[in-house]
Amino acid sequence: MSAQRKRNFKIEAFKHRVDLDPKYAEKTWKVLEHAIHEIYNHNASGLSFEELYRNAYNMVLHKHGEKLYSGLVTTMTWHLKEISQSIEAVQGDLFLEELNRKWGEHTKALQMIRDILMYMDRTFITSSRKTPVYELGLNLWRDNIIRSSKIQDRQLNTILELIHKERTGEVINRGLMRNITKMLMDLGSSVYQEDFEKPFLDVSASFYSGESQQFIECCNCGEYLKKAERRLNEEMERVSQYLDTKTEPKITCVVEKEMIANHMKQLVHMENSGLVNMLIDDRFEDLIRMYNLFQRVTEGLRLIRDLMTSHLRETGKQLVTDPERLKDPVDFVQRLLNEKDKYDKIIAAAFNNDKSFQNALNSSFEYFINLNSRSPEFISLYVNDKLHKNLKGVSEEDVEIVLDKVMMLFRYLQEKDIFEKYYKQHLAKRLLSGKIVSDDAERNLIVKLKTECGYQFTSKLEGMFTDMKTSQDTMQGFYASQGFEAGEGPTLVVQVLTTGSWPTQPSAACNLPAEILGVCDKFRAYYLGTHSGRRLTWQTNMGTADLKATFAKGQKHELNVSTYQMCILMLFNSVDRLSCKEIEQATAIPSQDLKRCLQSLACVLGKNVLRKVPMSKDIAEDDIFSINDKFMSKFFKIKIGTVTAQKESEPEKQETRQQVEEDRKPQIEAAIIRVMKARRVTGYNSIVMEVTKQLQPRFLPNPVMIKKRIESLIEREFLERDEDDRKLYRYLA
Repeated sequence: MSAQRKRNFKIEAFKHRVDLDPKYAEKTWKVLEHAIHEIYNHNASGLSFEELYRNAYNMVLHKHGEKLYSGLVTTMTWHLKEISQSIEAVQGDLFLEELNRKWGEHTKALQMIRDILMYMDRTFITSSRKTPVYELGLNLWRDNIIRSSKIQDRQLNTILELIHKERTGEVINRGLMRNITKMLMDLGSSVYQEDFEKPFLDVSASFYSGESQQFIECCNCGEYLKKAERRLNEEMERVSQYLDTKTEPKITCVVEKEMIANHMKQLVHMENSGLVNMLIDDRFEDLIRMYNLFQRVTEGLRLIRDLMTSHLRETGKQLVTDPERLKDPVDFVQRLLNEKDKYDKIIAAAFNNDKSFQNALNSSFEYFINLNSRSPEFISLYVNDKLHKNLKGVSEEDVEIVLDKVMMLFRYLQEKDIFEKYYKQHLAKRLLSGKIVSDDAERNLIVKLKTECGYQFTSKLEGMFTDMKTSQDTMQGFYASQGFEAGEGPTLVVQVLTTGSWPTQPSAACNLPAEILGVCDKFRAYYLGTHSGRRLTWQTNMGTADLKATFAKGQKHELNVSTYQMCILMLFNSVDRLSCKEIEQATAIPSQDLKRCLQSLACVLGKNVLRKVPMSKDIAEDDIFSINDKFMSKFFKIKIGTVTAQKESEPEKQETRQQVEEDRKPQIEAAIIRVMKARRVTGYNSIVMEVTKQLQPRFLPNPVMIKKRIESLIEREFLERDEDDRKLYRYLA
């Protein structure tokens, strides 16, 4: 069976049977031309759009598209010239309204004409690459109306005048403005930009240049910033109401340049109201406004940040170098923390937690804290004050906040090893005197220090806590072995401290009372019998004692005193009067310590258990001391502290500094060796850079000291100078 033969079908365009009348095209165009006139004359209701469409369709179909197109251009142009004359004739405020009304009529007419000539749009215009009907109508409106010599400038000036009125507080017809600017946008972005936007931006720049100069002369900084912010918001609102959205970045750039960038240096330095005054007075609202405005312009935030840094460094420098501030170390550190809290709040609330501002704050604090060589000591004293007494009854969350603040200051220190030295001394006093308020807080701080600086930094501190626990077990064993009962003579509590973990210093042996000395000898025998190969050295300068004292009229009190004070008071069990020199001979207490003890016992009101003749704060060798029979106190237990400076004296400071310098030498040498092992051969600058990088977490080594340690290592034949290049050093394996 054969396959059916396929047929190809072709559908041709429908054609009316039209007589080939030579005047067909002219007659048809006359019909269409009349229709266009009627449309522009608002008489379109009587037209048959179907018939008109068919006429236009046939003209194009029979190759008369060119005549139709050219006729359209001529007719529309004629009408637009008529419209132009009617718009030009309108005077005053009605000009834009007439322009807007005629524009609406024109676009409506265009839509009708486009519908009639739709077939020409789809075929003839596409093939001949002519402008489509609607776009043609827009172009003709542009050329005959918008860019008419009598309309163009008038239109622009009227729009700009209305915007100026709005800027000066008058109310304008925003709906009309929106229609006019939309007309310009509909005519093409180039029309909107050239006929309106560019002149608008130029006039705006001139306006804001003059206004900003006027404001800067009569307003303070905060008021000026409010006005600038308001103007910026007004322009953004103006764009949203009746301008092209693409105009917003351009007009805001104009406002930013004229009102902020051109005056920002004058604003931040403005007397009595500039940035510094805002920082001092915590004017957060003004600071927020300044940050938000200045971040819009190039170098704006850098200017704020640099001035804040300069001010902070200057005030910080005054704080850490003021002799009056240095009299109270705890207050000194508290002021630093208050300053840090203040600027942390400013950066968070006003400067949007800007990282660059936070870095500037940190670098400023690091700068001025290290200007004072006693900052490590003072921070340790602050910690001692908090952990010693000021954390009683404080919640764990608040304790954590305090410790975090301490760690923050600790991070700024370049000489962290000096802090470690003082912290160890203060921790030792707290542990040995039993004045640990919170064991958890103490250990928490050590954990934070270990996290920050590593195990080596805190190993000795942790060893101190271990010794305290071991000492408790040792005392239990001692009393169990002796079979003591309560009330049998003096009770001894010994803290056995590991040499190296504790900041113990060689001190002259004090002459203990016979009653105490006997118990001490028993403990020595027990301890050395229990542990072989160890030695015990009494640190009498670090101990405390509780004494039961009876005064005149049977007044009984329990006195908490230092070991030195105990030795002094127990002398008066056998004698009534002693001179300072006699007390020194009997107790062998160092002269300086003795004077402090006597001041505490005789010169502190409410705790003067001794009477001094003559009565004065200074202690002389021939001053006479006796028991104060008239001593009275409402408290049964009385703590008598030792009069001492809260911070080190200058000689003590020098001694501590020398100890630290000695401790640094092996650390620097170890770092040099590590570098040389890795490099084998390298130059001095490389060694200094690498050693500084390694030791920076603990302290900032001096290049001069590094050079001395290199020379020392060369002398001990760990290193040698390279024979070919004497500026290089070689590691001797």
